[in-house]
Amino acid sequence: MKLEFVKMQGAGNDYIYFDCLKNEIANPNELSIKVSDRHFGIGGDGIVLICKSNVADAKMRMFNIDGSEGKMCGNAIRCVGKYLYDNKITDKTEISIETLSGIKYLSLNIENDKVDSIKVDMGMAILEPSKIPALVAGDTAINIVINAGNKDYNATLVSMGNPHCIIFTKNIDEICIENIGKLFEHHKLFPEGINTEFVEVIDENTLKMRVWERGSGETLACGTGSCAVAVAAVLNGICKIDSDIRIKLIGGELIIKYTKKTVYMTGKAEKVFQGVVEV
Repeated sequence: MKLEFVKMQGAGNDYIYFDCLKNEIANPNELSIKVSDRHFGIGGDGIVLICKSNVADAKMRMFNIDGSEGKMCGNAIRCVGKYLYDNKITDKTEISIETLSGIKYLSLNIENDKVDSIKVDMGMAILEPSKIPALVAGDTAINIVINAGNKDYNATLVSMGNPHCIIFTKNIDEICIENIGKLFEHHKLFPEGINTEFVEVIDENTLKMRVWERGSGETLACGTGSCAVAVAAVLNGICKIDSDIRIKLIGGELIIKYTKKTVYMTGKAEKVFQGVVEV
């Protein structure tokens, strides 16, 4: 079978996109494992299917490198918006995308008849441990102590459709993120696994982070992770609510604003190349 695809990236978070508005793809879990491989496939952080929706302009399904399906992906949803507009599937600059974590609303910034950047209303952050999910007592898990690998870490737990464990620390470039990330991903406190962000504070409006994503390992960026980091920074008194918080990632930058009603994420979306793959 020959499948057309487009590779796109947002802040270095690269996925392989398949247009399923007319034809569905069977076994997307296996397809993601095959084509995401950077040596024997196309190479990417996973695949994204752009599908029909009965409740929004389109539906997004995202699969990680290991074939597991994710509920939400902030960098991927911006690329879906760009795909829909640049390919004239929609001419609207305010669109909605259905995901497993609900409908998200996108505002497209157009330059030279193409999408340049997108602002996404990511919805409210989930702070209740049972809904993240995390096996932690209480209504919130802000600056709690978690022992991993016989070491205590101060962590804040937030869900933005995906579960995140945020750890504020110093010298994040020196962290062996593969070892520590795996300890948290498979920690007994997280029945569905966890994405872990290690965050260095630059100033009250700028944060630098590295992320270990469940099912994918370290990635160059994470949209929901950046949102969770901004929320955690406000909750820990590091940043102010209703302010633009600049998140510096390995693959680029995102601007996050945490308000009392929602979390906004703004960033670029770029097409890398398109082609056909035989599977």
